[in-house]
Amino acid sequence: MAIDAGTTGITVLVIDPATEVRGRAYSEFTQYFPQPGWVEHDASEIWDVTQRVMKQAMADAGVAAADLAAIGITNQRETTVLWDRITGKPVAPAIVWQCRRSTAICERLKSQGLESELRARTGLVVDAYFSATKIVWYLEEIEGLRARSETGDILFGTIDSWLVWNLTNGEVHATEPSNASRTMLFSLRDRAWDPWILEQLSIPAELLPEVRPSSGSFGATVLDGVTVPVSGIAGDQQAALFGQGCFSEGMAKNTYGTGSFVLMNSGSKVPLSAHGLLSTAAWDIGDGLKYALEGAIFVTGAAIQWLRDGLQVIDAASDAGPLAESVADNGGTYLVPAFVGLGAPHWDPYARGAYLGITRGTTKAHLMRAAIEAMAYQTRDVVDAMTADAGVPLEELRVDGGASVMDLLCQFQADQLGVVVRRPAMLETTALGAAYLAGLAEGVWSSTEQIGSGWRAAAEFEPNADRSVADELYAGWKEAVGRVSSR
Repeated sequence: MAIDAGTTGITVLVIDPATEVRGRAYSEFTQYFPQPGWVEHDASEIWDVTQRVMKQAMADAGVAAADLAAIGITNQRETTVLWDRITGKPVAPAIVWQCRRSTAICERLKSQGLESELRARTGLVVDAYFSATKIVWYLEEIEGLRARSETGDILFGTIDSWLVWNLTNGEVHATEPSNASRTMLFSLRDRAWDPWILEQLSIPAELLPEVRPSSGSFGATVLDGVTVPVSGIAGDQQAALFGQGCFSEGMAKNTYGTGSFVLMNSGSKVPLSAHGLLSTAAWDIGDGLKYALEGAIFVTGAAIQWLRDGLQVIDAASDAGPLAESVADNGGTYLVPAFVGLGAPHWDPYARGAYLGITRGTTKAHLMRAAIEAMAYQTRDVVDAMTADAGVPLEELRVDGGASVMDLLCQFQADQLGVVVRRPAMLETTALGAAYLAGLAEGVWSSTEQIGSGWRAAAEFEPNADRSVADELYAGWKEAVGRVSSR
């Protein structure tokens, strides 16, 4: 059973050893936007939805708890939960990875001259995206919380830790390297929580979960009276890299979800970026920590959601592709979806979204096409930076996530990058990666070689646009980004 705890909903898959999906269930949970730039979740609601969807997926598969070899978890990363060790209840709403409320704390750290050392230790830029400054915000804003944290009464976790705590009835407070490396508290080289960072940020070590291998024991849960081990965890983007079979150095994938995340496997060495990308832990399956280079794009699919829910341009997300395909081009219109600032490689927290190039002839189809094309342009921004850092060109891009079902997006992406884009037969690679990690620990699969040999492409998109046309469109995108930049 794979639990995919995403940013807007919970998906649970029941997957057999042949990687066929036997059962599936999904449910959204509430998004809260209390102030401009603030995003919150109710962690208790996430746990309630998870329990319900687990039962629905098992019913859909027609299996009992005794049929499950293990449970794997993959999750939205960076989202920060603090809860009471005794009651098990959150002390406040969860601060979501998209939330910008701790931007001022980031500026304070920069003014203290800590940015370069934090980047060297963690592989991350100083940004409100990551968990560390979200924790600092809690400790500074909630009266009495710091004192309770220092005594061990308060626990911190990303969503994986929160789910493990609840699944094991409070017996296990743990995470693994891919999630730990997204907190800005984890030393990539030491492969542990960094005491120097904790001291600089005044974060009590008592808050933090134990860091265990990504594939291995995270305790067990009881379902219908049956004990089922929890045996694999990875943050959603690293899980997708694993699920895409990108086990060799230089292999890369992009996930088009709420945001988009391009990851390239860098093997056993910590990658260094001079172009605004992140170094991150990929996974530890017992043979040593593996690393990746990552470009994090804050808003891609969320722009489609906004067009659906905010502007009511479409009734359902599935209408996006057909509407965009109803026009031959974007009509000169660009959307820069900087709703919560710009991520990699720009890292501009003060940029805000804009449509540019609108004329009297602009239709909702042009607006939708611009939103879809923005996914590809932002991906090109990251891939160009990634190939500059790696010093080698990208040979192919494996894609997944909800928006990757759109042929228009995949073809436009191939045209922009000038490389083949491959879409797998199993699109839910994030959940699949979690299942693989859990299954490896329990002997369902014997090796990454066995897993990799089963990867199959359902569709391949060769670049067929004239390069000068693709580059001209991209130049328009870069001009649009310059218009919204705060710098």
